[in-house]
Formats: sequence, structure tokens, C-alpha cells
Amino acid sequence: MSPFQRAVTRPAESVLETNKVLRSTYMLLSATLLFSAATAGVSVALQPPMFTGLICSVIAIALIWLVLPKVANSSAGIGVVFAITGLLGFGLGPLLSTFLAAGAGNIVALALGGTGVVFVGLSAYAITTKRDFSFMGGMLVAGLIVVLIAAIANIFLQIPALSATISSVVILIMSGFILYDTGRIINGGETNYITATVSMYLSIYNIFVSLLQLLSMFGGNDD
Repeated sequence: MSPFQRAVTRPAESVLETNKVLRSTYMLLSATLLFSAATAGVSVALQPPMFTGLICSVIAIALIWLVLPKVANSSAGIGVVFAITGLLGFGLGPLLSTFLAAGAGNIVALALGGTGVVFVGLSAYAITTKRDFSFMGGMLVAGLIVVLIAAIANIFLQIPALSATISSVVILIMSGFILYDTGRIINGGETNYITATVSMYLSIYNIFVSLLQLLSMFGGNDD
């Protein structure tokens, strides 16, 4: 009786812990997305120069690499997460201002809606199926490296078709990361909701920016 109870109780505790991590991740993610939207709004109002986005991204990356690993298991990690997402949101201001000034607010709204549909759809699929997507990890990282190299090369080449391809592939890779990260939480591979939140946020952020770029390319001749 006792061994049987332990065999049943232990998985139950594991499920409860997994649900707690998943719930905490989505709660923090929701808060950081709202905060990021607020800082983006402030940036649009202040009209900072275009290079602001690059500066904010560099600082955010430094926080992710150098600071977050040291505080991910403490309450200070939450503050770092808000700093990262706030910086990235503020850095979006100049890009969003460009679209709004051109009367292309509909493109921003469409990219935002598309990002929401992708995230909710993929998250729901991963949660309901409870599949293990850990096999995708290596492929996603390799794809990310290839895209990064192509993006750097296109800074000098300036080929529109390559830009569109890069944006499309980024969307696919980040969609894969949403499945991968959600699957890791559900299957107990990720137990830290702070690092999980940052990973989810970065996927959403990159999908949104890539959708903006794609939609602007295909909708650029509408005038």
C-alpha cells in the first residue's frame, strides 16, 4: 500500500509543480508584455533617434547573458526581467513611429494580432498534446546561427528577397522555440519561470518584429 501510494503521489506532486511553473511563467509573461507595450508607447511619444533600438537591444542582451543567470533563482530576477523587456519595448519605439508616421498603423495592428495568434495557437497545442519537443533544440539553435550569419551578410548585400526570407525563417524558428520552451515546462525540463519567461518573451518579440518587416515589404506598394 505504501509503495503504491508513493508511486501515485510523486507524479501528482510533479504535475502540481509543473502547473505552478507554467502558471507563473504566463503570469509574468503577461505582465512583462504589458510593461513592454507601455515603454514602447513612451518611446513613440518621446521620438528618440533610430539608433535607440540598437542601444536598448545591446543592453538587454548584456543583462540576459551577464546578469540574469546570477539572479534567476531570486526575487531580483523579476526586476531584471522587467528591465530586459522594458528596454526592448522602448527600443521598438522608433520603428513603430516610422510605421505610424507613414499611416501604416494597420500593419502594426496586423503584426500584433498575428503574433498573438501564433503564440496562443502554438502554446495551446503544446499544452493539450503534452508532447516532448526537446528533439528540436539542436535544430533550432543551428537555424538561429544560420539566420544570424545571413542577416549580417545582408547588411552589406541589401537584397530584399533575402530580407524577406530571413524574416520568414525567424518566424518559423521562434515558433519552434515556443513549442520547445512550452514542452520543456510541461515535461519538467524547465523549472525556473523567470528564465522561461525571458525565453518566451524573446520568441514573441522576434515574431512581432519579423512580421512587421514582412508585412511592410508586401504592403509597401499599396500607396
